[in-house]
Amino acid sequence: MNFFPMVAAILVLSATFFGFFCYNQYIKIIEFRDFKQQEPFQESSNSQEECDMFTGEWVLDHGNGSSHPLYTEEDCEYLNKMVTCLKNGRPDSLYQKWRWQPRDCSLPKFEAKLFLEKLRGKRVMFVGDSINFNQMISMVCMVQSAIPLEKKSMSYATYITVFKMEDYNATMEFYWAPFLVESNVDPPTMRDGTVDPVVKLGSISKHGENWKNVDFLIFNTYIWWRYPTVKVLQRGSFDDGATDCVEMDQNVAYESALKSWAKWVGENVDPNRTSVFFISAAPTHMKSSAWNNTSGIKCSNETTPILNMSTSEVGTNWQLFATAEKVIQSIKVPLHFLNITGLSEYRKDAHTTLYSAPGGKLLTQEQKSDPARYADCVHWCLPGLPDTWNELLYTLIIQQT
Repeated sequence: MNFFPMVAAILVLSATFFGFFCYNQYIKIIEFRDFKQQEPFQESSNSQEECDMFTGEWVLDHGNGSSHPLYTEEDCEYLNKMVTCLKNGRPDSLYQKWRWQPRDCSLPKFEAKLFLEKLRGKRVMFVGDSINFNQMISMVCMVQSAIPLEKKSMSYATYITVFKMEDYNATMEFYWAPFLVESNVDPPTMRDGTVDPVVKLGSISKHGENWKNVDFLIFNTYIWWRYPTVKVLQRGSFDDGATDCVEMDQNVAYESALKSWAKWVGENVDPNRTSVFFISAAPTHMKSSAWNNTSGIKCSNETTPILNMSTSEVGTNWQLFATAEKVIQSIKVPLHFLNITGLSEYRKDAHTTLYSAPGGKLLTQEQKSDPARYADCVHWCLPGLPDTWNELLYTLIIQQT
């Protein structure tokens, strides 16, 4: 009997299968972001396969076994009127019930007491703009129920907000520095968005002195870089009233600011003590036409996420995103890039819209009737999307400690 045709067929099938297997493995590998300094979350202690936490889908988490929201507005006394959308009159609450499901793994359940043990004797500091403040308050709300009332407190100063957890000898802090480098909108009286921002690109040590001796540093800077050009102070100081400015391309100025920050990180962070994170751009949702709602006005009255991002472009500045990636990859100190941008682009439903409190005051009915002017499609309700960012942050922290 001639076995050659049978052997040849087996060889062809084996080669085909092996080729298909290699192709699938190649596809699996190239779909993951390759940050040489980021240690990805692993699916389980028995699996060495890396998990891209930032690629996945939003799943409605409801029913008897639901885990979201992780807390309620009533549970957390530290929420302010800027973010308590339900209390402020928002008629729907579905935005609180979405859970992020990575494609290739599941995020660990958030355990407040476990996290507090990880933070024992440590300082956590969020540094950046109001979006990072939002995220800090979210994290406070996620842990505070596990702390006795008399053992926790919040204090506010000019630049720093501090949540103290006495039983754990730990703090969770926020430091206001919307450009990371020094700017004229750093002082409290200049933060309302009515003043044209001016930055001093090489000046970071004034802020940086307050970032030392911190165990977990979480940085962001994006929403204040909203103009095509940026005013840059050439010489002198803001304290002296210097006004000698030049206009600089937005991306050039952004890269320069991040390089100043990266230099500070490289010279001042001891990686044996401090873990550094950078939060990517938090998207806005200003044009309802981006998700094919031609009759909508900005993000007002949106109650569900975008279903198909492949056909939607919400206006994120991906050039700034790429610049941040490039600068971060040049830093010698180990650094985690928390890529919240893509997963947050889906969430047109999660903004404070007409249910915020600018200046501490709720919108009037007349103002609510003009969403084109008054709907806030930059900031986020709590509980809400920033809780998911913190679930990702939590995963990275418990993984490495």
